[in-house]
Amino acid sequence: MEVVEILREASNRIYANVKDLPGTDNAAGDFGIGAGGDTSRNIDIIAEKTVLDYLKEINFDCIVLGEECGRVEISDKSKGFVIMDAIDGSANAVRGVPFFCSSLAFATENKLSSITDGVITNLSNGEMYWASKNKGAFFENEQIKVHNKDPIYKIVGINTSGSSIELMNKMHPIFENHNHTRHFGANALEMAMFARGLMDIFIDFRDKIRIQDIAAGYVIVKEAGGLLLDAELKPLDADLSYQTRVSFIAAANQKILDEIMSQINQ
Repeated sequence: MEVVEILREASNRIYANVKDLPGTDNAAGDFGIGAGGDTSRNIDIIAEKTVLDYLKEINFDCIVLGEECGRVEISDKSKGFVIMDAIDGSANAVRGVPFFCSSLAFATENKLSSITDGVITNLSNGEMYWASKNKGAFFENEQIKVHNKDPIYKIVGINTSGSSIELMNKMHPIFENHNHTRHFGANALEMAMFARGLMDIFIDFRDKIRIQDIAAGYVIVKEAGGLLLDAELKPLDADLSYQTRVSFIAAANQKILDEIMSQINQ
């Protein structure tokens, strides 16, 4: 079985096991601080266990890097890393806001740039995005590309949650210049929607994003033809450490990248 098919099956199993939980008391709970630094909720634990059980069931030779569980060695003959954020957008999931997802990726080495496969599933409805390196990006069996025309409405995704006053002042012109700004609360799903052409640019300059949040989105965005850069506008890359935090910008093309970056206070 190809790696992307393993990730897709794991994602389907997550959806089957958690689809009735959002907005219920069973979604919440406090299971302490997970490896990624956030409070682990019951829906997170169930979703991660689903993936770990499946990978063990099929004897997949890998090391899992989970948002909650941390590093789990499924095999001592690992072929690479499964980078797992089983529930991205946990706050939305617990409250029942229908915008949260699972994010699973596979990397052959300890670098973001070594990711070969990624799957993001919208857990509010089961819709799935996936990509494999050099094979394109897909949404529900249809190949997708970033939006590369002059948009009727320019939609700028921007995550400013927990931002400093300094960063908000720097980004203020983007909000002021009549851009339609959006943030829905799950970076992975927003990256997937960007790759599908539903947004023109997506920005997160907070230096807070973990690798688990963007691993699957990384390959999906690139395979959909998007630009994916760090805050210095260099190709985005990083190691897979739990201490790693990144900033990034995903743009449909150079024109919109230049336009939006020219608005940021330097």
